[in-house]
Amino acid sequence: MRRASLFAAFVLVALTAGCGGEAEHEGEEHDFDKAADRGVCVAQAHQVKDLPNGFPSDFPFPHGTVVYHAEDRGEDGVVVTGVSPKPLEDVLAALNGPAQDAGFKVTNGETEEHDAEANWSGNGYRGRWAIRESSECPGETVVQVLAAGAE
Repeated sequence: MRRASLFAAFVLVALTAGCGGEAEHEGEEHDFDKAADRGVCVAQAHQVKDLPNGFPSDFPFPHGTVVYHAEDRGEDGVVVTGVSPKPLEDVLAALNGPAQDAGFKVTNGETEEHDAEANWSGNGYRGRWAIRESSECPGETVVQVLAAGAE
């Protein structure tokens, strides 16, 4: 049941992923869009003190990322949202480089001009990350990560 729920969440995210705008699919918000306000800039972001159980404490967010929202979605996993002071290209390089070197391997993904998404697995977890150029904060990038225990 848990694997089916996680897969359904991945499918929803994959099917509703837009080309950098506010993603909507037949009136329903993109699953990550429901997680947190993506208009928070680094200067206003307040670091979450403790991430919920079920999220890998060693997930390698790009340097300088401020994780300002975390939401435990039970069987579907934990969604965290942060903002990086770095541009999209640098954040993408970090998630495709050091994050994979740390064992969080991309299994498939997609990169577009203003956003990128990927499924990943490793270190006892599986999930999905999505990055988007901030619409409110020039030069900054929103980072959202869904994580659940691998079965």
